[in-house]
Amino acid sequence: MVESSPLANLTPGSVNPMEELQPVGLVPKGEHSTRRRWLTGFWTWLPAAAVTAFTLIVLSSSGVSSFDIAAFGVYTVLGLLLPGMLIIRAVLGHAHTLAEEISLGLVLGFAIEVLTYIGARAIGAPLLVLVWPIATYAAFLTVPRLRSNWKWTARPKAPTWWSWALALTIGYLVVWSASYFKTNALTWPAMATSNIDVPYHLSLIGELKHHLPPTVPMVAGEPLFYHWFLYTHFAATSWVTGVEPLVLLVRLGLLPMFAALVVLLSGIGRRVINSWPAALIAVVGAVLLAAPNLYLGTRTSVFEMTPVQSWESPTETFGALLFAPVVLLLIDLLQRRRHALRVWLLLGVFLVVAMGAKATHLPILAAGLGTVAAVEAVRQRKLRWPTIVALGMTLLCFLYAQIVLFGHSRQGLTLAPLSVARGEWGKLTGLFTTVEPSFAAVIGVALMYVANWSVMWLGILGLLSRPRSLMQPAVLLMLGMGAAGIGAMLFLGHPHNAQGYFLQASGPYLAILAVYGLTLLVRRARLSLRTVILSVGVGMVATYLIRLLCGVRVPLQPGQSDAVLFLPYIALLIIAVVPVIVMYATGRAGLRAWTVIILFLTSAGLPAAWFTRVVSTVEKDTPTSPVNFHGLAHPVVAQAVPQGILTAGRWLRAHSEPNQLVATNSHCLWGYESPCDSREAWVAALTERRVLVEGWMYTPTNNDNWRLGGQRVDGLPFWDAERLNLNDAAFYRPSRSTMRQLHDRYGVQWLFVDERRINPGSHIGDFAKLRFRSGDYAIYEIGTPT
Repeated sequence: MVESSPLANLTPGSVNPMEELQPVGLVPKGEHSTRRRWLTGFWTWLPAAAVTAFTLIVLSSSGVSSFDIAAFGVYTVLGLLLPGMLIIRAVLGHAHTLAEEISLGLVLGFAIEVLTYIGARAIGAPLLVLVWPIATYAAFLTVPRLRSNWKWTARPKAPTWWSWALALTIGYLVVWSASYFKTNALTWPAMATSNIDVPYHLSLIGELKHHLPPTVPMVAGEPLFYHWFLYTHFAATSWVTGVEPLVLLVRLGLLPMFAALVVLLSGIGRRVINSWPAALIAVVGAVLLAAPNLYLGTRTSVFEMTPVQSWESPTETFGALLFAPVVLLLIDLLQRRRHALRVWLLLGVFLVVAMGAKATHLPILAAGLGTVAAVEAVRQRKLRWPTIVALGMTLLCFLYAQIVLFGHSRQGLTLAPLSVARGEWGKLTGLFTTVEPSFAAVIGVALMYVANWSVMWLGILGLLSRPRSLMQPAVLLMLGMGAAGIGAMLFLGHPHNAQGYFLQASGPYLAILAVYGLTLLVRRARLSLRTVILSVGVGMVATYLIRLLCGVRVPLQPGQSDAVLFLPYIALLIIAVVPVIVMYATGRAGLRAWTVIILFLTSAGLPAAWFTRVVSTVEKDTPTSPVNFHGLAHPVVAQAVPQGILTAGRWLRAHSEPNQLVATNSHCLWGYESPCDSREAWVAALTERRVLVEGWMYTPTNNDNWRLGGQRVDGLPFWDAERLNLNDAAFYRPSRSTMRQLHDRYGVQWLFVDERRINPGSHIGDFAKLRFRSGDYAIYEIGTPT
């Protein structure tokens, strides 16, 4: 008897949450009822408890104090999750699993906290952010209609294996996070080797702790046209709990977001695919997202296709988290599952906060809804009102964000077809921008991109086996979002390749569609489990052998022809085409054969990429981090790391007012002063104070001054030479007149001096009062008698 694949036994509609309602609040009668209730509760919460305990162990071993863990945990549960979950129950009822309800409650808590904190900070009372959870508790305790939401009632029940599978997925993310913790310390000088963007993120948290509307703290007066809502969450949490922003940023803050994101993506996958096992495969594919790696040596960041969860880009994580409930609610609204006004209001709240969480999500959402609208107009000759309303809400939020939050600033984003291919060619060859690639080389690299994406999401073709599935609003929405992400990647340009965030944002939803298509194919072809495993295994081994036998190592050696870059992809193409030719030649081009080939090619994506990583580690040929290869992120020079800056920064934070302005002579990354890499932000980050001029690369003005093919964005000169000259004169040519101008003209009250950069006889102390010295740093106050 043939053993069938688990995917083959799934049928559309096999998962109907309302058919699996379990009366959680009712217990069986009899003397053992209490015991059964406790046992049921124990097994229900055991997966969550296990992963929580594991997380606590990892955090404790990574330098986080018990007080910080406890304070953060209490605020997250009581100040965000529980009040948010009560509102979710009142709006959506009990149509979601417990894990989904908890996750939706947490995300809604984030959203309302952000909106509340903006108002509280604007009136100078940041702790008023606590008004919303207190008011929520009061309402749900006193209003009779709301009081029933405290009770456990009937809800869809997830299988036990599903709960453990999600817990293991979250556990993997905790282990993955631990590797980040090792390279991002909480103490100095190890902190100096942190990810290069840590001081930038930290400075924005400090800015939102003390100011609203915010500006760029490294350049006083420069507007912050950026998706800054994440930093309001960190600022509010720091005010309420007393936990240092640094601990929130590089240890605690993102872990609950990862967990909620996993649960919500799995819920979306389950609704689209109608299968618990396939939804699990989809969420694992989203979390472990990886593209084929057919080269030896250094991997490129673009071909690696990073997933949406990220410590390096916390705004991407926060944006993806706020975006997931938007997609979840739209699936229900567009498929006519719920049209109540309160659901639309809930969608509006998530849209508004997603608007300022990450700039890349609303454009792809508009593209997805536009796709739904276009298909409806063609098939039904009319537009359904839910589609119109959803698209209108999205466009309104998008326009508000562009005009108000982002101030019409393009932030370096420009129309530049195939610029990503040009940049990738430079990284693969090791020539970067020193040589202009030929047109043929650019087209070739662009085709390699297409090949990578095709392999990763080839399963989407399986939707053609059931054409009706392509007409589902959820599928159309995700297809439109994915097409917009790919289009942005190919046709836009940015100095940091930030156009890749559009594709990254749509990645989880393309993964869901790919698994959906594969599920339909495997089921219709009735493949056995053995055939599925064999197809995937052969594909993984074949991909690894292509990498090994072609032996192309990147970056290429000097003088090596760039033609060898295409050799592995030509081999992959041949392996893909030959079976198709054989099928047609032998007359066996049936559905089963096509399914085997698609499984074979799909396995060259994520499965083969992870197989390659494991084998490369065993072979001690692990590719080096893309950070140093990619060009824009310089390695930290240990000898250039100063001493005493953390202590000095904390002293100034404690002995100055938030509105007082600081001047510094530190403008460039340590060790990269000539030419100057202007990504310096440690003074603003550690003092939580605005600086007249520190580093300027992250500013809208600097990014808008960048031109494709021109000077590197981190090497552009500061645009206000007069301000910079006056600032530097206070350190290198101090005089009473200079100090007076800084104080009277710009409002500078403090000098934060890196004494390594000034001559011993500069005599700053003759014109400003020395207040503190630590290691290589001294702090002076101006505007007071010396």
